Amino acid sequence: MAELNATGASLLGFLHDGPRTGWDLLRAVEHNLGHFWNVTSSHVYRELKALEARGYIEAGPRQARERRPYSITQEGRVAFTEWLSQEPGLETMRIPLLVTLWFGAHLDPALLRRFLDSHRAINERRLAYYRSVPAEMLAENPYLAAVVGFGIDYERAVLNWMDGLDDTLPGLES
Repeated sequence: MAELNATGASLLGFLHDGPRTGWDLLRAVEHNLGHFWNVTSSHVYRELKALEARGYIEAGPRQARERRPYSITQEGRVAFTEWLSQEPGLETMRIPLLVTLWFGAHLDPALLRRFLDSHRAINERRLAYYRSVPAEMLAENPYLAAVVGFGIDYERAVLNWMDGLDDTLPGLES
């Protein structure tokens, strides 16, 4: 059995709920996993081809705009279960703002302030998004609740960290 990557496995996970087109899957990934898993449309369509070639999904007839719904096969369910049963890999932090901040001594403080303010706004929006998940959804799905709880804690931690930068970095006073 060919080894699944996390992107392919996540697509199989979403297909457990029923057939979806590549477009629907891309939207599901962006809306649900997009805050902590980077997937582009080219990733989705490349993985769909690979999953179909392995027999993990089947494409249905073409619909409007040439969209095809994909369904998970029994082999796909087995592969997903095997993938999900493996120890997850370690997380990798890829935060471009930290790279910029690493070299912040070489940057005009006003420009760095602008970058930080821009990122703060993004983190505040993400925090609001996580907080907006309906309580009923969280009560019905403790796994979703765990992920949303992580998102809230993470965004609060980043915002708290940002709050302290004005006192520690020269020239950042608001």
